[in-house]
Amino acid sequence: MNIEKKRFYFDCDTGIDDAMALGYLLAEKESVEILGIGTVCGNISAQQGAKNTLDLLRLAGQPSVPVAIGENSYLYYDYVCDVQHIHGENGIGDLVLVPSASHTITESAAELLVRLARENPGKLDIIATGPLTNIAKALQLEPLLPELIGSMTIMGGAALAPGNRTPVAEANIACDPEAAALVFNAMNNIVMVPLDVTMSHTFEEEDRNRLLLSDKPFAKAIGEMLEVYTDFYVDTYGRKTCALHDPVAAVLAVRGLDACIAPKVKVVIDATQGPGRGQTLCDMRGKYLGYPEPLDANCHVVLGTTQNMADLLMHKLLSVG
Repeated sequence: MNIEKKRFYFDCDTGIDDAMALGYLLAEKESVEILGIGTVCGNISAQQGAKNTLDLLRLAGQPSVPVAIGENSYLYYDYVCDVQHIHGENGIGDLVLVPSASHTITESAAELLVRLARENPGKLDIIATGPLTNIAKALQLEPLLPELIGSMTIMGGAALAPGNRTPVAEANIACDPEAAALVFNAMNNIVMVPLDVTMSHTFEEEDRNRLLLSDKPFAKAIGEMLEVYTDFYVDTYGRKTCALHDPVAAVLAVRGLDACIAPKVKVVIDATQGPGRGQTLCDMRGKYLGYPEPLDANCHVVLGTTQNMADLLMHKLLSVG
């Protein structure tokens, strides 16, 4: 019996954990179809992100996925790259990949998303692992986008956990709070995968070594990239390891809400200029009643998972290509 594949538009700022998320999605080729990928400024410029994405697709043996360049500035502010110490100068740990022979398409990322949503009404899901600028632009092009897509899974925010860009703000949301506010105000079919869950799933040095010993070029490349990424996390965890931010979001987008604990609550984005800028304000007051869904709920907030993300991800990455 043929099972209909899940159809995704993947919006990313292709740094190291985005590359891991892409690898996972490509490994799920029996159940997942990536209809298009858009890049946005964040870990790296949108242009460099597109190059990284095309080169990674070539390395994985799947060069035909359409890639569109998205926004290279935020809704109201210029983009400044300031995470080279996390992702390297080129976004992928300074690893030099063989250039892809494929090129980006002429559409912008927002235009690509809108077209795919119109062509697949109700059957297209979004995975967003960078700032939400492209999604906000797509909403401006097509206000009916929330009705045209199935759901949108984002890596971003912090519900009860501290932020990683400011004491209260996670980096993807903090980069462009105005875009995030527009998206959260317009949509009620969001699954937010916040720092609360992504920081609790890690790859250790033994995991990196398994990737380095792989005979699969994609897996080995991820292992090489992780040298920079795990160095950064020493000050956070006290050891060479890394959080699995974007790949956890990708796994949960594919596996669905059955793979996580995710009450649906109201989430508001602080887009002010004060100390709370970029905070995802999650109404968790129903905690002691088991999170009954309020009438104004707009977002499933993932607080835990029912699967071991690191083991699952390792198995999939080792199968790419």
